[in-house]
Amino acid sequence: MSNIEIKKELSSEKRETLFKTLQARFEKNMNRHKGLKWDKIQEKLQSDFKKFWSLYEMERTGGEPDVVNFDKKTAEYVFCDCSAESPSGRRSLCYDREALDLRKEHKPKNNAIEMAFSMGITLLDEEQYRELQKLGNFDQKTSSWIKTSSEIRKLGGALFADFRYGRVFVYHNGAESYYAARGFRGSLRV
Repeated sequence: MSNIEIKKELSSEKRETLFKTLQARFEKNMNRHKGLKWDKIQEKLQSDFKKFWSLYEMERTGGEPDVVNFDKKTAEYVFCDCSAESPSGRRSLCYDREALDLRKEHKPKNNAIEMAFSMGITLLDEEQYRELQKLGNFDQKTSSWIKTSSEIRKLGGALFADFRYGRVFVYHNGAESYYAARGFRGSLRV
């Protein structure tokens, strides 16, 4: 067994604590998942502990993951970071490895794409970000990197979004930039 596999296992105490946290959040925010039942979601989570580890990482880094959809085609529940602001444990990151490597001074500790990958989640794209905003007002003081097309990345840019003045704004920035108030939101299919 490799170190990575060992690292991605949770103790029974951590699993139990996370189940309780996720269930309480689910029950408190029923508007995010009308018609879905917690017992079915928990059953699905118990059958895939690698995905559960990813949810633990989302929670540990301040994402406050919650179920936001059920994909009938794939029979998967979609979890998304639902923290009011961009997850605090995932801020001050540039967009991707290429951007990080371009920085000569004052490099951030990581980049959004690789951190999401290491957590087993994916960055929200613009459509997913807009859908999330229909469930609440997120990123009113912060912003979040979102998936960026290869055409924009080839030109050195990356996209981020926030919610101001009652609407979603999508902006561009140099992919190597990073700010204390910008992180990323992720999603996970279970």
